[in-house]
Amino acid sequence: MGNVMQDGFGRQIDYLRMSVTDRCDFRCLYCMAANMTFLPRQQVLTLEELQRLASLFVGQGVRKIRLTGGEPLIRPGIVDLCRHIAALPGLRELVMTSNGSQLPRLARPLVDAGVKRMNISLDSLDRQRFRAITRNGDLDQVLRGIDAASTAGFERVKLNCVVMQGRNFDEVLPLLQYAIDLGIDITFIEEMPLGDVGRSRAESLCSSDEVRALIATRHPLLDSAENSGGPARYVRLAHHPDTRIGFISPNSHNFCGSCNRVRMTVEGRLLLCLGQEDSVDLRGLLRRYPLDDQPLVSALRQALQRKPLRHDFSLEGEVQILRFMNMSGG
Repeated sequence: MGNVMQDGFGRQIDYLRMSVTDRCDFRCLYCMAANMTFLPRQQVLTLEELQRLASLFVGQGVRKIRLTGGEPLIRPGIVDLCRHIAALPGLRELVMTSNGSQLPRLARPLVDAGVKRMNISLDSLDRQRFRAITRNGDLDQVLRGIDAASTAGFERVKLNCVVMQGRNFDEVLPLLQYAIDLGIDITFIEEMPLGDVGRSRAESLCSSDEVRALIATRHPLLDSAENSGGPARYVRLAHHPDTRIGFISPNSHNFCGSCNRVRMTVEGRLLLCLGQEDSVDLRGLLRRYPLDDQPLVSALRQALQRKPLRHDFSLEGEVQILRFMNMSGG
């Protein structure tokens, strides 16, 4: 069966979310501040270091890797990086999350490189609102990217929508219909309280139960036990079998009991939990031991014993996690 990694609570860790850049061509208001300071180049893992880490994790039992950012597709060399990682013996699937802006030109090359599934962020179908949420995004460019991904040959394409009261809750049904028309999946996500974005997260929180109740007024829903290897809970539409609806509910329905993942930031910090600050500096070990993986393996396995049982997100009071979402790996 090969190597298996477990944390201190006996949960098997077989999923790595790996950031390839903290930069993005958008400035989504739930992800980062309007004026971001990005990492200097010397602090960012090289493509060779990212490949080495991917190989190390797969050798220790990781079977799924998701490449994230920032926006992963603005990282120079991303297609070659995907090709190297997808070819690792023992890796079940390489997947990616993107804002879609670069997919008109890169969707097919990514399929050819071995990326199996593509998640694309889409929070509005209204051009002005889309620009307001992303601060500078071009909706038409993203829609072209979604069309390109839908026809490129990915095993599945899924839309990700962060639902916020007062901003896009009224678009839940139109966004769902858009996914139905394309025959692709869609996941509705509760906003995560990461970083100080200059407003109260509680004011805009929209729970998954509210979203599901709204959808149920229009579509009969069928509960599903399907699992994509991540935190989403899925339902099926009785009359549209090609589209699955997922719900990611970090605030209202804690999913930590089945957590199977860790995150790697592009500066080489292994985040043991999205909702905790505890991390391990693997970049230092990578550069101190360029030809010896054992110190990294030992540090990784020791760190997993400290992986928290759960996050404790609270939307009240001071910001708990200062790290922005773009620094956390998507």
